[in-house]
Amino acid sequence: MKRPGMQQPDPVAFIKANLPISPVPSIPEIRLHTAGPASGLWRLAGRREADPAPYWAYPWAGGAVLARYLLDRPEIVVGRRVLDLGAGSGLVAIAAAKAGAAAVTAVDIDANAIAAIGLNAAINGVDIIARAADIIEDPPPEIDLLVVGDLFYDPALALRVMAFLRRCQASGIEVLIGDPERAHLPQGELSRIATHAVADFGGGSSGGAVPAGVFSLFGNS
Repeated sequence: MKRPGMQQPDPVAFIKANLPISPVPSIPEIRLHTAGPASGLWRLAGRREADPAPYWAYPWAGGAVLARYLLDRPEIVVGRRVLDLGAGSGLVAIAAAKAGAAAVTAVDIDANAIAAIGLNAAINGVDIIARAADIIEDPPPEIDLLVVGDLFYDPALALRVMAFLRRCQASGIEVLIGDPERAHLPQGELSRIATHAVADFGGGSSGGAVPAGVFSLFGNS
């Protein structure tokens, strides 16, 4: 555990030194800095209650299924403005850029995630605008496609996210959700459009493959 007074390491330098680059399981086209048992991630992530959990350090199933879906169907993103909400490592944003999106923005509340996204974008030879922000109470952004992976792990967050997604849909933005059917995914409001078996570092699966879905929203607000 971090001791009081310990200096927070520089996230870019820490990620380069401690999170090795490896291909994403099920998505060999993309390589990411990924945490392992010896990464000492706690030194960067912090231990205060307000510190975000380091979800960005691993590829999760919702992001993986969305990335696989976009790479296999580039016509979904070609020439479009895409925003990856809760972007984590930037996996989905990178997939969108590789598939031909006109512009890609990645948003996450964790500044360490933003550092990782910059490094991961460079590894994969794509340009991504990365922002540390919580935008889900904001008006819909000026984009064409909103992609959301793995944001339904907490009941309160799930409600806030769905309200934002509905506002975005009502403004004409297409919304795609990737999720391995975690407990708070509102499946009654969603239509499954694809399923892939992808690796997941959540849910106690130890990184093993799980079936994950790509979903769109029913109807309009």
